[in-house]
Amino acid sequence: MLDLLSDNRASIAALIVLILVVMFVASIYLGFKQSDFHSKDTVFGDVERTKGGGYWAVCGISTLMLLWFYFSWGLGRAYFPEAGNEMCQVAKLENAISPIKATLPIGSRYFRSTTLVARNGDQLTALEAQLPSAAFSSDEVVGLNSTTGKIRQLMANASDPNMLGQDLRDQLTAVVMDLNALSEKLLAGPEDMSPTQEALAQPKWGLTFTEIPMLPRTGRGVLFDETAIMAKDITGMFSSIRNHPPANAVLINEITAEIDTFLKTTDSGGYDEQTASLRYDYLKSVKRIFKRLDDGTIFPAASLGGVNAAIANLDAAKNSARGSLYYIEPLFFPSGHILKSRTQCSEQGSARWLPKPTDVVASFGRLANPDLENGGGFKGQKLFWWRWMPIADVVAFVMPDWIADIVPGDYARHANNGTITPKFKDKLLAFAQGNVNLGVVPMFDGHLWDSMRRVLIALGLGIALGVPLGLYMGVSNFFRSFFDPLIELYRPVPPLAWAPLILTIFGINDDGKVFLLFMVAFAIMVISAKTGAAGTQLSKTRAAHSLGSSDRQILMHVILPNALPEILTGIRISIGVCWGTLVAAEMLAGTTGIGFIENVARTVSDYELIWVTILIMGLLGLGFDLIMRWVIAKTIPWRGKS
Repeated sequence: MLDLLSDNRASIAALIVLILVVMFVASIYLGFKQSDFHSKDTVFGDVERTKGGGYWAVCGISTLMLLWFYFSWGLGRAYFPEAGNEMCQVAKLENAISPIKATLPIGSRYFRSTTLVARNGDQLTALEAQLPSAAFSSDEVVGLNSTTGKIRQLMANASDPNMLGQDLRDQLTAVVMDLNALSEKLLAGPEDMSPTQEALAQPKWGLTFTEIPMLPRTGRGVLFDETAIMAKDITGMFSSIRNHPPANAVLINEITAEIDTFLKTTDSGGYDEQTASLRYDYLKSVKRIFKRLDDGTIFPAASLGGVNAAIANLDAAKNSARGSLYYIEPLFFPSGHILKSRTQCSEQGSARWLPKPTDVVASFGRLANPDLENGGGFKGQKLFWWRWMPIADVVAFVMPDWIADIVPGDYARHANNGTITPKFKDKLLAFAQGNVNLGVVPMFDGHLWDSMRRVLIALGLGIALGVPLGLYMGVSNFFRSFFDPLIELYRPVPPLAWAPLILTIFGINDDGKVFLLFMVAFAIMVISAKTGAAGTQLSKTRAAHSLGSSDRQILMHVILPNALPEILTGIRISIGVCWGTLVAAEMLAGTTGIGFIENVARTVSDYELIWVTILIMGLLGLGFDLIMRWVIAKTIPWRGKS
């Protein structure tokens, strides 16, 4: 069943999008209708005004989901499932002609030849100005200036259309004709073109590691695929063309001989090390520029005008042949494009780092699958499941070993015959270490439970120790003055600053992570309880005193209820901060947990899995927050109504 849903995720997404649109429109209609109905019953600032309004929650969720579908290309894939494959074939054509476009102003602002002439001309000018005349004789300086002048002449000859050979003109004309033939083929359309059975048998878009099927699945795709193959041959022919005017052949021989002469003179001239180094560096710079101009890649601008026009015609024909895809791509596939590499076509832009909702659900399904042998779980462990846990493990976690040490008597010693008879201390130590069979109980297991367990233990310790201390700091001058500097010393330090130190001391086991989370929760709970206790109205405490209440009764029945709103709010804040700190700690050091999964996914750029972990953490945080809202509503229903 899950495989069927995964294979048809595009169709499912189309249905979900329709439902989201209906929910969006209906929630807005109902929201405005209810707002008009209650506008006369409430005033601005009334707490009751913020209650209810579930339709606005539906509106916000549907808006977020629709934006996710849109910018992740989930909307486009749902209603135009073959568009990605056709865009892939168009990308093949773009990739095939990109080397030609790179030499023309249609692909950039200037001809590449213009860029080469400007860059090499500027470098020659700078080189002539930096000539180390002290390292060369006056005759050599004149000779070097002559050599750089001849190099300039190489560029001038290559840029002169009158020096263009007939063979080169014929080759460029052939390229223009072939490009125009491609345009005619595109304009003729995909009539009588159909995909192969192999192409139709490819997995659907997004179901495999190869994001988009490479072979064309539509007639239009076949047209662009065939055109791309032909364009690749044309590009190869164009890239092999070189401009070597006959006049440059003589100059090249002369420049080569002159540079070699200077180098030989430097080798045998008996110069000191510094002078020889200056000569070599300068001559190498001259030779480097000369070699760049010797490859014949500079053409007269006028000679490439026909190629430029042919490429412009090809682009126009390509846009015409795209048909409806010309409008579908910018409207339904925003903020990105399809990139053709050597082995696959891949999504770029927002669709690259924002996976589609249905793909994320499919990744979550694989991660949540408890069948490890068939690809479920992550790194040999389930996401969230259950197992039989020995009760002795719980005892070993709670009961310290030193309890056996303080019991009177000695541990067992081996007898002369090599036997050992355990004593009471040995049995107690085995009990404390969990080395006894106390039966088993069902217990949660998996990456998700490991993360939740660390947070719950740390949060429980933070509440148990932080709330009493905070209350006493709020009512006692000694507690406030003694503990406040200690807590404020470490509280402003970011938890991640403590993480390397704590994880180094405790290692990658749970102890370090729990202690780090405890530090976070403890400080928040102390501040929350102290603030709540200090905010108790003096009239309430004096009234309790006048009625004969003891200090303990005032603390439990006056100060604690008054501090409860702050304490419960602190718990809500602690949960969120602990989750963020835990994930960072698991990413730094850990072999289980949600943070560990995200860290591994980050190293391999698995964006879908990263989003799965983000959504899991968000949903868990929302779940905890909803629980705390319910607790607050039941525990302090008077808040905001005094």
